[in-house]
Amino acid sequence: MNDWQRKSPLDWKTYVNKLVKVAVVEKHEYEGWVLTVDPVSATIVLATFSENEKVSISFIMGHAVQEVKILQEGDSDMEQRLARILAPEESQVFSPEELEERKNALKTWLESNHVPVSEQGELGRTLSVAGVLTIDPPYGPEQCSSSNEIVLCRVQGLLQGYLGKLHRAPAEDSSPL
Repeated sequence: MNDWQRKSPLDWKTYVNKLVKVAVVEKHEYEGWVLTVDPVSATIVLATFSENEKVSISFIMGHAVQEVKILQEGDSDMEQRLARILAPEESQVFSPEELEERKNALKTWLESNHVPVSEQGELGRTLSVAGVLTIDPPYGPEQCSSSNEIVLCRVQGLLQGYLGKLHRAPAEDSSPL
């Protein structure tokens, strides 16, 4: 076990969002921004950016690490840039107004398709479908929850079709979902 592997997760955390140079066995060196360090294997996950903003991810196995030098601290812009690498594509932040619009549009659409739907919860943020399924913000298929798998699959399918239709023809339907 080398010195790098003996470090604690708190030690490794101090390298996250920093530009580093990693020296490994056989005199190889890697340079990049630390996204994370695996706490089990001590593997370093590095991100490098090319001129055209394309991201390259490298994994440096913990057992091969000989030395890690911090070259530059990451500013808040770099932290956000690195966080976006691992964020899902459809991961969006919606304002309370946009969430209300999405909820109302979905509720109206479900009602127009004769699906019984109501609002529940203190703030009415959750939609309840037939009392057996809930849809939480931001009101997509991934936010559906039910112990009845058949209802869950059918409603998720309906939502995927609804969202797919909106993405294909945004000019025809100005609905926010």
